[in-house]
Amino acid sequence: MGLMTMFKVQKAHKAHKEGRTEEALTLYREAVSEGMNDPRYIIPYTVLMIRNGQYAEARELLVKTQKLPMQPQQKVQLFVNYSACVYKMGELQKGIDLLERQHQKQPSGMIYETLGYLYIEAGDAEKALAYNMEAYEYDDEDAITLDNLGQTYYRLLDDKVKAKEYFDKALELKPGQIDTLYFLAQYDLEAGNKEAAVEKLETALEGRFSPLNYASKETIQALIDELKNA
Repeated sequence: MGLMTMFKVQKAHKAHKEGRTEEALTLYREAVSEGMNDPRYIIPYTVLMIRNGQYAEARELLVKTQKLPMQPQQKVQLFVNYSACVYKMGELQKGIDLLERQHQKQPSGMIYETLGYLYIEAGDAEKALAYNMEAYEYDDEDAITLDNLGQTYYRLLDDKVKAKEYFDKALELKPGQIDTLYFLAQYDLEAGNKEAAVEKLETALEGRFSPLNYASKETIQALIDELKNA
């Protein structure tokens, strides 16, 4: 990798950290086309691609990248990113199968979070509950795991009382967590507290959305508009 390409990569990484997504995407793309093949930068680049809906392109790059030497944590992130791609491309079971294999090799917080959510999306209440409870035992202060448990009870087991316990704990740990705020807003609406619901939804709207969010930015904005115009 040439000196100018390395400079471009560093500039892309800085733009990424500062939230200048379009600039980072452009610079990363140019650097890859110039031969950049460092997983330290390729994996964050694929995260941006996935958030931008470029699933096929990210998947192709991840397949190439898996052959490169990398740290164990980078490998975990690569598999998680790949699973997110295939899930959004309609191959949910493929993503589940991949992460199940990785879990068997070495459990990690990132795999617990992602696989736990994919089990919910698959609609398997028994497996989702068992796995997310295992994740909770692994780390009972992981806000994503707590949200996964909340969604398991809310979406699959129709136990909103139990679900709220986990959503409340998740919100304490991560006040800006998008899906947690979305679901807690539903409780506000059921209680007739539209103002509290809108406040939560507007906070959620400020978050950084990903393909593994249950509620999309468009869904939340549409609900806010509906509530404000009612």
